[in-house]
Amino acid sequence: MTSTKNPIIPCELRSETKDRIAAYAEALIQTAPSIGDHGLSEQDFWDSGLFRSAIERLRGTQAAFTADKRRFMESILDFLAQKGEIERWTFAGNEERHDYEIVLPGGWLSVVETKGCLDGNNTNIFERPPHADEFVIWSLCQNPGSDPRHNAWSGIHTRLSAEEIHRGQKIDGVVIWDLICGTVGRPCPKLANPERATLLPNGRAVPPPCFYLFPRSIPNPRNNPNPAVWKLEEVRLLHTLWKNFQGLAQDIVQVQIETRMEGADVQRRTRFFRLGEEFSTSGWTAIRRAR
Repeated sequence: MTSTKNPIIPCELRSETKDRIAAYAEALIQTAPSIGDHGLSEQDFWDSGLFRSAIERLRGTQAAFTADKRRFMESILDFLAQKGEIERWTFAGNEERHDYEIVLPGGWLSVVETKGCLDGNNTNIFERPPHADEFVIWSLCQNPGSDPRHNAWSGIHTRLSAEEIHRGQKIDGVVIWDLICGTVGRPCPKLANPERATLLPNGRAVPPPCFYLFPRSIPNPRNNPNPAVWKLEEVRLLHTLWKNFQGLAQDIVQVQIETRMEGADVQRRTRFFRLGEEFSTSGWTAIRRAR
């Protein structure tokens, strides 16, 4: 089977958005020497490195600012708790190597690690705690200028599947959903039907999330080369989100991860299924990690 790399997420970075960002960046460059009271001539301004330093400072500030992400998570989890769909939740990010512990009915513990756009090295850093009944990665991408199609593929195939195999860290599912989903910055095709939006108590309407179900066990080329994939109702947090936020069957993607040995290399191939039909697959890719 050859690679058929069709999009694995319905939203995309629109060309008009890219053009608008490029135009604004150019306007910012042209105007930069006249902004502020630095007192430098235009040539001295560019020679000083002030512009580049300011950009790096803004990048760092933006990357470290997590309050909006936490507020979004709190609004979703509070909504589910008020409906009785979860018993309680706690933010564990200050003390543990994961972010949220969510207790579902019957005492089932779902542990969530939140990530950004899934396209950076931070995506590789996670630790499934031993007391988790299930472990979920939740992507909160706050950059409207990033490409969700690239991010989803990079996160799931290039990073998470390789880390799961290499470090033996089982992931049960991935959610891609944040507070700019469904906005002008990142429109959601699911909202072509406005009735699919869910109104939260804070007055915000949100589209249905995107769900990715992972294998039941850790793929291994020698003794578990092609493990079966979870069903939606078996990953309880994903099922809870799906039924409370206007989910449809086509919002669910099953991620089948195959492994094999090729000489000394461990290789994996990721296959994506929707409604039982395979619609995208990677080629065989060697796992490159420090040993």
